[in-house]
Amino acid sequence: ININQVFIKCIFLSLMCSDSMGCGKDEICKLDSLNFFSNSTNVTFFAYGLTANIAAVLLYGSTFVPVKKIETGDGMFYNWVSCASIWVVAMLGDIFFQSPKFHPLAMLGGAIWATGSVTVVTIVKAIGLGLGILIWGSSSLLMGWASSRFGWFGIDPQDVSKPVLNYCGAALCLVSGMIFVFVKSDVKLHLEPETVPLLIERVSSYSRPSAAYWIDAVGPKQRRIIGCLLAVVSGLLYGCSFVPILYIKNHSMCPDSAFYGASDYDVDYVPAQTSGVFVASTVYFTIYCAVMKSKPRVYSRVILPGFLSGLMWTVGTYSWFLANNYLTSVITFPIVTAGYGLVAALWGSLVFREIKVRMKTFIFHLFCSSDNLF
Repeated sequence: ININQVFIKCIFLSLMCSDSMGCGKDEICKLDSLNFFSNSTNVTFFAYGLTANIAAVLLYGSTFVPVKKIETGDGMFYNWVSCASIWVVAMLGDIFFQSPKFHPLAMLGGAIWATGSVTVVTIVKAIGLGLGILIWGSSSLLMGWASSRFGWFGIDPQDVSKPVLNYCGAALCLVSGMIFVFVKSDVKLHLEPETVPLLIERVSSYSRPSAAYWIDAVGPKQRRIIGCLLAVVSGLLYGCSFVPILYIKNHSMCPDSAFYGASDYDVDYVPAQTSGVFVASTVYFTIYCAVMKSKPRVYSRVILPGFLSGLMWTVGTYSWFLANNYLTSVITFPIVTAGYGLVAALWGSLVFREIKVRMKTFIFHLFCSSDNLF
């Protein structure tokens, strides 16, 4: 069996099974399916929500493209720059949207996200952009489903109209994520000499490559295992990053709760969450500088691409949360979590040639997978 054919099928299998996992409340699903197009207002809301959802998918899936061919070293400086960009853009968004009360608990979600983001550069170097995002997207989807379905971490559990179909969707997502691990990727570890920062080149040149690129010193098999494990862990953290917001919203109707009267709009929590992202990334970068004895590996060429990555992620988050207001998270969550993995896979296979998939084979299996699934 051609593993590339399996790869194509797994992408669309993930998209289809995520739709089975998305429906959480009977009344919401019935409203969406029966009454959504009953008047022009709902059609307009659907158009706005769909546009915002597509924007979120494209931006999330392309977040790391600006830095793909830029040397980032160990990634700590890049991570801090992108997180600082996230916070700055969110503060501008706060001024525009006039967000209400700031809830510090939402910062915990940002700190969790920043923890997973620390490993991104290592993952991309180890297994590539497309494959890395596909794996952590699958684990993120499973964590988000499990926490909402079973009511983990103090949030309200969601009932489903068809539990068997719901569990089958989760199982298919798990299987597709496991198959992604066996997809072959071709990642170039070393850059051309002219792309190496002059500061690093003058100090150490290429005399100690393992110190500058520790993942390069690891064998191919071990590197792949490390990259896949980090992608799974990172995805689990991403899947938990929105739990604090859900917790606040679930307790906003309880008079005895400290969160009574909290906003029901996800957009209002972006400033608090991104503040947690920036604070946590700053703490991690400070610890890194201390470990490196105040000699961090700073790559000046990372600054602009890192800022652009942060901008894309923040705008994508705003787009996703705006889509929630128009469509509900039951619809948007599975589309975003599965969709941005597909976008990243297209970048990795068609542009960066990390995953060897021929275009004709891709189109052929697109239709074959759709026919088989239906």
